[in-house]
Amino acid sequence: MNKKDKFEGQKLIVLPKKVIEGLENNRLTSYLYITDIGFFPRGRYHYRERINGSDENILIFCFEGSGWVEVNGEKQELSKNMYTIIPKNIPHKYSADSKDPWTIYWAHFLGSKADAFVYPLNYPRSLEASDTARFSDRIQLFDEIYLNLESGYSKQNMEFTSILLMHLLGSLKYLSQFRKINEANQNNVVSKAVFYMKSNLNKKISLAEIASYCRISVSHFCLLFKNHTSYAPVEYLIFLRMQRACNLLEFSSLKINKVALDIGYQDAYYFSRIFKQVIGKSPTLYRRSCQS
Repeated sequence: MNKKDKFEGQKLIVLPKKVIEGLENNRLTSYLYITDIGFFPRGRYHYRERINGSDENILIFCFEGSGWVEVNGEKQELSKNMYTIIPKNIPHKYSADSKDPWTIYWAHFLGSKADAFVYPLNYPRSLEASDTARFSDRIQLFDEIYLNLESGYSKQNMEFTSILLMHLLGSLKYLSQFRKINEANQNNVVSKAVFYMKSNLNKKISLAEIASYCRISVSHFCLLFKNHTSYAPVEYLIFLRMQRACNLLEFSSLKINKVALDIGYQDAYYFSRIFKQVIGKSPTLYRRSCQS
């Protein structure tokens, strides 16, 4: 049974018809523009079926969890770091997985040059995880588009969001080129170390493991890392864990002990003590301050 879409933390913007008409007639935005954009976290019961298709092309990027998309009767499984684009006017339906519902960023878009980013229809496409992947940069583009639309429909805002949309779609179409900026740092010890830390926040990892991943000795690794960041690797790892904890406390309903486990602390009391030392307030007070 499909239920009404309502997901804690969801957000969406649907542009008014008059604004869309302005985008169609603007010589800059007419090439490519947003009509709708949104974010659905853990979208249990999320389901859509459009027997005549949509008037716009639809981008769906799966950030976490899983689901499926069916286009013209062909089913695509979508999971973490995968995306699909559904062409306009094509019958389709899609749904979050009932056991592991997806968290998705999505956008509807049009424009005289939109087809260049829609085709070929070899979907779904997977974005391989690596230390050059730039996942956070891509999410930032989504957020910038959303924030600019949220702040108003001025000509400048709308033109800028079209430029951002082209950048976002380009980051998917020209994947290797988008990652070039990080390739120069791929062999950089600090970049590799931070990537390893972020990938293992839920585990107990040692300096020896990180140094081994970077293929240098522990002493050399510690020296390089501190020279580059001004922090010892262990302290920096704690900062990353607390950053992750802040996100969980603000954007999830996990209990404190579950947050602690998620970032590698078996002892919730020890986690709370470290959190207060780094952030300046207890996890409970931090969560309360986010809700006020």
